[in-house]
Amino acid sequence: MQGSTLGSKPGSKPGSKPGSRSGSRSGSKPGPGWLGRLALGVLAALAAAGPARAQEKPAAKALPPLVFTGIPDQDESRLVERFGKVAAYLEAELGVPVRYIPVKSYPAAVTAFTNGQVQLAWFGGFTGVQARKAVPGSQAIAQGAEDAAFKTYVIANAATGLKPEKDFPKAVAGRTFTFGARASTSGRLMPEYFVRQAFPGKTPEQVFARVGFSGDHTRTIQLVQSGAFAVGAVDYSVWDLDSKAGKVDPKAVSVIWESPTFPDYQWTVRGDVEQTYGAGFTDRLRAALTGIADPAILEPFGRSKFIPVTNAAYEPLVEVGRSTGLLD
Repeated sequence: MQGSTLGSKPGSKPGSKPGSRSGSRSGSKPGPGWLGRLALGVLAALAAAGPARAQEKPAAKALPPLVFTGIPDQDESRLVERFGKVAAYLEAELGVPVRYIPVKSYPAAVTAFTNGQVQLAWFGGFTGVQARKAVPGSQAIAQGAEDAAFKTYVIANAATGLKPEKDFPKAVAGRTFTFGARASTSGRLMPEYFVRQAFPGKTPEQVFARVGFSGDHTRTIQLVQSGAFAVGAVDYSVWDLDSKAGKVDPKAVSVIWESPTFPDYQWTVRGDVEQTYGAGFTDRLRAALTGIADPAILEPFGRSKFIPVTNAAYEPLVEVGRSTGLLD
């Protein structure tokens, strides 16, 4: 039998042309052989992809940012410089996103911490006590080396004629006086405590002609320097920073008293932070903070370094807060 032409059907006439009625038609269905080859190709592709898919790991769940804040104890530009560098440092050290959010007041910092808007905060001594009282299980984990023995300065406008004294200057009585923020440790809590010690049985309102609250330490210096208030109480580290920055006119304002020391600023973290970032995260965070050695980060704080601390270090402030009626 002669071989049939390619594409012709068995039994077709010899010599029939492709496309003729006896040959395969354009658009006709492929034969069973074509389907078999297609099926084998699909199976081979699936077999090749199988091992690769088996090796793929499910994508890790992205961690939410660790959000922190700090009390607004100085002008805003210095706070942005200070905390922006901390955020970048912690993100690199901890391997989680870190974000700083500013707040407008000391109470706002405590509220943000209490409602979980932030997980970490740079508090003053007293605001830290308030925050940990509101959020049981929260811990003070690091403080500046200088915060273990912090100080308040009483400053006076030059026009008062007041001079530096070793003991609390009782000549401030009857003059106008400004504290810092109402919840400030070095600008309110401890100064009020020292005033009450110097004038037993009297409140600041009974000692001074007028009492004000500046809102932050930089503003206190400005108010006393301008003469808007005769005397004021200020964080010694902010005084030193502003003096170095040329913001203090020594001919217009000066320090007339330096207080005994007390514990102050600290980093406080919420007790539930490890539920989000894993067991041991609090220790890792403490290690990161106490490991800061870059002067560019430390100088805006006015600190030489951060050291470990616990809640127990702030018990003296709890007692002072209760004795002055400032802590519920």
